[in-house]
Amino acid sequence: MATEVVMPKLGLTMTEGTVERWIVNEGDKVEQGDPLVEISSEKLSNEVEAPESGYVIKIVAQEGDVIPSRGAIAYIGEEGETIKENAQAEEQPEEESADTEKKADKAVEDTRPSQPAAKDGERIFITPVARKMAEEKGIDIRDVNGTGGNGRITRLDIQRYVPSKTTDTQAAVVHTPEYGAGLEGMRKTIAERMMRSVQSTAQVTNQRKVDVTQLMTFRKEIQEKVNEPLTNGELSINTLLTKAVILALKDMPEMNAWYYDGDYVQVDEIHIGMATALDQGLVVPVIKDAHQMSLSQLGPAIRKVATEARQGTLDGSLYSGSTFSITNLGGYEIEYFTPIINTPEVGILGVGALQKELELDDDGEIVQKLKLPLSLTYDHQIIDGAPAAEFLAKIATYLQDPYRLLI
Repeated sequence: MATEVVMPKLGLTMTEGTVERWIVNEGDKVEQGDPLVEISSEKLSNEVEAPESGYVIKIVAQEGDVIPSRGAIAYIGEEGETIKENAQAEEQPEEESADTEKKADKAVEDTRPSQPAAKDGERIFITPVARKMAEEKGIDIRDVNGTGGNGRITRLDIQRYVPSKTTDTQAAVVHTPEYGAGLEGMRKTIAERMMRSVQSTAQVTNQRKVDVTQLMTFRKEIQEKVNEPLTNGELSINTLLTKAVILALKDMPEMNAWYYDGDYVQVDEIHIGMATALDQGLVVPVIKDAHQMSLSQLGPAIRKVATEARQGTLDGSLYSGSTFSITNLGGYEIEYFTPIINTPEVGILGVGALQKELELDDDGEIVQKLKLPLSLTYDHQIIDGAPAAEFLAKIATYLQDPYRLLI
């Protein structure tokens, strides 16, 4: 029996992926684990591997097609085996399951808004059974509102459809913005993600400088006392700051959370996303279980994921799942900025360039201080201004008492 190759779900918010390039052709023999196709979604490109050995007997998604997560893109089976054209309809797709139909019923009863009818040229998501019913009834699927996942049209939507009798002069024209219009590949995905973030969250940014003069002295002392060279990022500003953020997240777990589709979940583990610039755009590789790492483990881990992301060799699972993100523009001499939340997270910390400032000490003498600008963006739906300020203050406390970073 043929095995279905599906579009993977690489992250909590991924609902669909784009087929970028097929590596194999129909009829090719493949071994389990062989790369079959390149797909893109959630700011990254990834390869889908063969789930078992056999022959590629059917490719059902063409290059450029946008396929829902866990939707079929190909089949692997024995040489000469065929797949019926209506096989997917016979398999009763996920959107047609009893549970999903119940959810669709509830959506209608609650009179919540559904996916608006598609404009000419737009891709319409519809189950095979619903498409067949629409053809039999002579219904134009562009006029049907979908209540399934990702706005997909289901059998129930076709059954309930009542043709509109409004005339052209009465019909209202609705202009729905198309995020990422005119863009392609990773740039388009980034645009879509950023717009979804700002449209679905109430983003506010708090900014302050932290005196890190003692932190820099601490770095020098440790480097002098350790008998082996620390050349793998163990004591970099980025590593020390990340450690301070981890400790602050432990103190205030409400910041270490996801808010998605109406659900707010505090996460026990701390997975730090580190924004990394590539030529094609921005990605956010993840340091998993960062709360369990010492400075000597954290520094190399940060360097490793950033390097592999730039080289395109990072494991696909490390592009999603972060619970809080950090983005650093200090290398570009930026002082303050407004980072956009990496949804479904509820906060992101922006780091600026280290500043030298002159101050008067307690004796009235002029001294030089080193200040680090920080910009915390948070979702005001979940986090109020005072707790956000407290979170920044906790980060500052750890940076100003650096030996606590060793605990």
